[in-house]
Amino acid sequence: MSRIRPYRPTDRAALYEICVKTADAGTDATGVLSDDSLWGDLFAVPYAERHPDLAWVVESDDERTIGYIVATDDTDAFYAWFREQWWPTLEGRHPRPVEVVTREDRMIDYGYSRAAGIEPNVADHPAHLHIDLLPEAQGQGLGRQLIETLFAELSRRGVRGLHLGIDPNNAGAAAFYERLGMTRLPAEPGGQIYGVRFDG
Repeated sequence: MSRIRPYRPTDRAALYEICVKTADAGTDATGVLSDDSLWGDLFAVPYAERHPDLAWVVESDDERTIGYIVATDDTDAFYAWFREQWWPTLEGRHPRPVEVVTREDRMIDYGYSRAAGIEPNVADHPAHLHIDLLPEAQGQGLGRQLIETLFAELSRRGVRGLHLGIDPNNAGAAAFYERLGMTRLPAEPGGQIYGVRFDG
């Protein structure tokens, strides 16, 4: 039976793999971009690097990493670190596009545009997360267990609340977060953001 355990540095490659295999509205995005690692460079690995204490994985019976949750308890501080320390190490591999035309251009531009103060929901919802499970890990309650593990730790730290963005095309994710008691927050056109408060 699969189990949840804290993230280890040896899980890093699995985070990249799981991220790309679930990146296209929950389905496999392998080959969608010219560099599959961009998904993990943006949405998984920097969180585990910055906050290994807010990262957990799902481990299968045969000890493969088949899911994860990663998070930050302070979005503004995380984005400042991302801009100053994480993304500069990747600029050679992901040069900034002159024009933002394609999906890949938009994602790379997203990397360059991270900065403290850009997320409007942080006053009441300073934390945010990313969670992904391979199909073999889905439908077993593991996503809920990962979320509850993270929420308990954020509550213990006194974090006021958390927000997360989802692909508007991923109806399953929206239903999942609503079942967990999360509610819609203001978002830019084309975006979809959910939030939850821990302080009542």
